[in-house]
Amino acid sequence: MRGYRGIKYTLFVCCYVFWVVSAILTAVGIYAKIAKEKDVVDTVTLDPALLLIVVGSVMFLITFLGCFGALRNATCLLKTFLGILVVILLLQIAAGVVGYLFTDMVMERTERLMMKAIVRYREDRDLENAIDFIQKKFQCCGVENYKDWSHNIYFECLDTNPSLEACGVPFSCCVHLQNQTVLNTMCGYGMQQLEERLAGQDVFTIGCLERIVWWAKNHLLLVAGLTAGLLLLEVCMICLAAVQISRIKKVHQLKSENAPRGQSERKDSYWFPAFADFDDE
Repeated sequence: MRGYRGIKYTLFVCCYVFWVVSAILTAVGIYAKIAKEKDVVDTVTLDPALLLIVVGSVMFLITFLGCFGALRNATCLLKTFLGILVVILLLQIAAGVVGYLFTDMVMERTERLMMKAIVRYREDRDLENAIDFIQKKFQCCGVENYKDWSHNIYFECLDTNPSLEACGVPFSCCVHLQNQTVLNTMCGYGMQQLEERLAGQDVFTIGCLERIVWWAKNHLLLVAGLTAGLLLLEVCMICLAAVQISRIKKVHQLKSENAPRGQSERKDSYWFPAFADFDDE
């Protein structure tokens, strides 16, 4: 019985941790969505708040099946949980293989998506904060270079553009001095009119796509370790769910064989009590 309880509560704890995390993600996404004064960006790929809600809700549902199924020894819920995890694992492996075989296509689509995000900068506060964070974190500007910001109507480098930020770049592109304490939000003004050599003295000129790829290559062990850890955790949860289902079926079969003749057999989806005794014989 100790072996079964170990499997059961290990699965429950793992699912419960992810369940709490998913609830937090969903709550943050809902709060961010409600707090917006104007909702213009309404696609999952370009709206961080909506992305949090979708990912959090899916995780919440899946981990709830695992938590409740493991605690109540419900094979119907555990089978559903197991099936969903297997599908997710296969999709992740397939995505990795496709990404490796069609690297150029993936890079092209990623570049197109990032360019759409630049075009919609200023239209969504969450998207704006996400882009600013990426540019400051990776010390980059734009997708390919700093002049990509001309695709945005606020930074478009035209004489007819009435914006004060025309021919400029966001402040998150600016190179900050080590002892600088006051943030100059106007430091990117007019930088698109300068050559890359001169603009590089005040702003980052390298595109974010190149910097992110460079970072991933230089931290390959970290990226591979996180990916392998996630996949290993999913495999472990799949194995725990499969073992628990097998044990419940075995106990149910023994109880059915020992039941008095004429007693109706219970279905495979029988829910045992949360603290039911299971012998390891």
